[in-house]
Amino acid sequence: MSRRGPESGPEGYSYAYEGDQLRGGDQLAGGGYDYGDDDPRYRETHPQDPYDDAPRRRRPRRRRWPYVVAALILVPLIVIVGGYFYLDSRLKREAVLEDYAGRVADTPGTNWLIVGSDSREGLSKQQRKDYATGKAAGRRTDSMMLLHYGEGTTTLVSLPRDSYVPIPGHGSNKLNAAFAFGGPKLLVQTVEKATKLRIDHYAEIGFGGFVGVVDAIGGVDICVKQKMQDPKAGLDLKPGCQTLTGGEALGYVRTRKSARADLDRVDHQRQFFGALMKKAGSPGVFLNPFKSIPLAMNATGNFTVDTDDHLIDLVRMMWAMKGVSGGNGVTTAVPIGGAGSSSSAGAYLTWDKAKSGKLFDALRNDEKVPDEAITK
Repeated sequence: MSRRGPESGPEGYSYAYEGDQLRGGDQLAGGGYDYGDDDPRYRETHPQDPYDDAPRRRRPRRRRWPYVVAALILVPLIVIVGGYFYLDSRLKREAVLEDYAGRVADTPGTNWLIVGSDSREGLSKQQRKDYATGKAAGRRTDSMMLLHYGEGTTTLVSLPRDSYVPIPGHGSNKLNAAFAFGGPKLLVQTVEKATKLRIDHYAEIGFGGFVGVVDAIGGVDICVKQKMQDPKAGLDLKPGCQTLTGGEALGYVRTRKSARADLDRVDHQRQFFGALMKKAGSPGVFLNPFKSIPLAMNATGNFTVDTDDHLIDLVRMMWAMKGVSGGNGVTTAVPIGGAGSSSSAGAYLTWDKAKSGKLFDALRNDEKVPDEAITK
């Protein structure tokens, strides 16, 4: 018999029958009863619905500024570190500073041998014609400088390529002949034996790299004392202060067409490198990515260094040279004592033994070079 209508339930709670079954929703799993939602027992049988309209506690909003600050620090750091290793990988490396029997012991301070070679690598046919570099293959030394820095005064010394010195295994000859006989490795040995200084780092740049570096910074400012014309160096300059392009600067440091020939040339080379470091370290270049980036790319892509040298070493070298050009150091050349000639070497220059001895003694002891050993 079916029933319909309310019935009293346990403890006064009512429920309804529809036929012989409880109405849908009133019968709970396991035969329980559907209590009202205001009854405490309702919570026991009805877990709270996460989507109900009951007020919920708001979660605190996460602070984003630490992530922003971290990104602002990490992104530039990654760019700088990555850029350093990329530029370092562009350096050309060659085993130059290797030990040999009788090598001079380590000396205080840091010594660089900086070489400008006549390598035509990187120059187009038109550039070779414009700069009058010729078509010779290989590379020979066109300029050599010794840079010393440490506790004493930073000193930049020009080594005339016509200097007559003993070359290991080849008798006595011009200094640049050492490079022709045995490349940079033999040149370093020759300089070490002649000066009794231990060379710690080596840097070499050819004609193409030279021109690229100068043009990357918009030229260098040079004051020319008198008119200079030298077709063999592709040079034609008027007297006065002016900005030289890469090709003009190359001719300026190469020319020997003057009364003192090689001695005038080493003066021009020191003058040029001083102007180059001053311009390269200026805010107009250093803070200008349109000049600083091409400068870095040209310099690292055209420098040859020892296998143990790195970009940080080149930066230190350039910083030291910048200090010298700014007056915080000494620029000089090896004091010359005379001249001579031989069938094997041709015309050459000899060093003043007393003055050059004082010069290199001071550098060996990381001391200030005495005035009498400085060539004005």
